[in-house]
Amino acid sequence: MATQTATTGLLENAQGIMLATSRYTAEHSAPCANLIEHMTLKKGQKQITVPKVAQMTMQNLTDGVDLVDSEDIGMTTVDLTTGEAGLKVILTDKLLRQENDNVFTIVGKQMGDARARKYDRDIIALFSALNGGTTLGADDKNMSLGNIGACIAWAKSHKCPSPIQVVHHPNAVYALTNSMTLSPAATYPIPKGYAEDLLSDFYKISLNRVAIFEDGNIDKISSVDSGYGAIFSKGAMVLVESKAPDTERERDASLRAWELVLTCDYGVFELDDTMGAPMRFEIGDPSTSA
Repeated sequence: MATQTATTGLLENAQGIMLATSRYTAEHSAPCANLIEHMTLKKGQKQITVPKVAQMTMQNLTDGVDLVDSEDIGMTTVDLTTGEAGLKVILTDKLLRQENDNVFTIVGKQMGDARARKYDRDIIALFSALNGGTTLGADDKNMSLGNIGACIAWAKSHKCPSPIQVVHHPNAVYALTNSMTLSPAATYPIPKGYAEDLLSDFYKISLNRVAIFEDGNIDKISSVDSGYGAIFSKGAMVLVESKAPDTERERDASLRAWELVLTCDYGVFELDDTMGAPMRFEIGDPSTSA
């Protein structure tokens, strides 16, 4: 019994190390969750209903003539709810008896990476549906300076509100910066308004006040070398959380181990697909010997 109590105490402390490491890693491991809106589903709520209203038009008036026309609010709503996700880690008594804090730090980092990657990929999956599914760019095209400039012009001409940002694969961003004679990191610091401690590792350059971020979780489309990034306003998508990531532990005596389970309850959604568009460009590996 004394040995079991000691192991339990060790696990209690280690769980704190793992959870703290997991949270830190998750926050710093992927950019997309830090570039969109955040909402919280409160206790007792089944869903969040978000209203969207149409634009109104002001008219010129003539002295002595009654104002006849009226404007409609044009309200529509979007219902947002959440779903559970999680992972399990099994730590054997033999491993715990080694009392090596590095083990718990490593496991915490792995758990944090897994959560960040899940959030990030879920948000990336929304990219292709922005702008009603109408894509900027095309297969077999690079994200050149001219092409990215045209995408930025599209976003601003379609009244996407600031801040506007681009997220694409590192190889697509390389194609942009490769032809530039200036050093992006030195010449274009991360714009104000972004959490530099969370996003500086992904930030590459800003053009016409649009920040461009790299995301290695973007996959190729089927058998071709192109993939979907996106240009979007912060309000185009939202991350809704009902339960912040948490861990629980359970003893499995026959296995002589402890099970650690991390769970969260969240969802990612489009809020307004007119505030962004998918960007399809080449993301295949560039030549390293040209």
